[in-house]
Amino acid sequence: MTSLALAQILLNGLALGAAYALIALGFVIVINAVGAVNFAQGELVMAGGFLSIALAPFVGDAAGIPGLLLLPLVMALMGLFGIGFAHLAYFPLKNRPPVAVFVSTIAIGLVLQHLANAIFGAAPRAGPPLIAGDGPALGGLTLSLQQLAVLASAAILVSATGLFLGKTQTGRRMRAVAQDPEMAAAIGIRPARMIALSFALALALAGAAGLLLSNQFFVSPNDGGLFMLKAYIAVTIGGWGRLDGAVLGALLIGLFETLVAAFTSYLAAEALLYAMLLAMLAFRPGGLLPERTRSRV
Repeated sequence: MTSLALAQILLNGLALGAAYALIALGFVIVINAVGAVNFAQGELVMAGGFLSIALAPFVGDAAGIPGLLLLPLVMALMGLFGIGFAHLAYFPLKNRPPVAVFVSTIAIGLVLQHLANAIFGAAPRAGPPLIAGDGPALGGLTLSLQQLAVLASAAILVSATGLFLGKTQTGRRMRAVAQDPEMAAAIGIRPARMIALSFALALALAGAAGLLLSNQFFVSPNDGGLFMLKAYIAVTIGGWGRLDGAVLGALLIGLFETLVAAFTSYLAAEALLYAMLLAMLAFRPGGLLPERTRSRV
């Protein structure tokens, strides 16, 4: 394998890992906000992909950047859906046993899966590209504009999420509620509003990931379970509850899958990824960036 081919594979891996990072970020944001896993995260990524397909005819190939034009609209619509999702899956059950919340998220995920199947059919569909056309040539390597755009878009969204949560008043309030909702309420913060915003942000990121992945990897109604597993593995490798750990874990997964698949096969890469997960659970259960002790369900 030449160095140029290896560079192309690494670029592919980084672009895939960057999209996974958006899924994992949303996954961790909900865990931190309510202390429970949102098992519908994968189906929400799938929903974002199909939403971009449904909206694509309205922009056509406008200016050669249909996906970039749709990205903020898909995120806004998924964010609004996130507020409804919180009021449907979490708030009515927040005082019930924790198992009730994640069962409700599983139920909503299945509803989304069957709804997508009924509307779009079971066959994989391709979403709009972020940027149409070929990219610049570097030596003997022709860079893909789509992959460069996926990588840049994901990097901007990850950075913006970090700045929002770390530097804005609303982000600090969301983190305060995640750490101690009773204390946050005592100082005047409204926990329910911050939790609803957390779901909105998580679903907006899931929608963005769905759009970014849907062009190169297609999307089908049954893809939710696979996306969910990738998010789960990313936070397990990176460290539960850690936003930076989720991003690190997702990038490692993308690079690992792409590199191993290039030398063996996609099925072998998947099998080795799960073997790596088992090894991580056995020898470093806290992940590469362990979180301070906190119970998760």
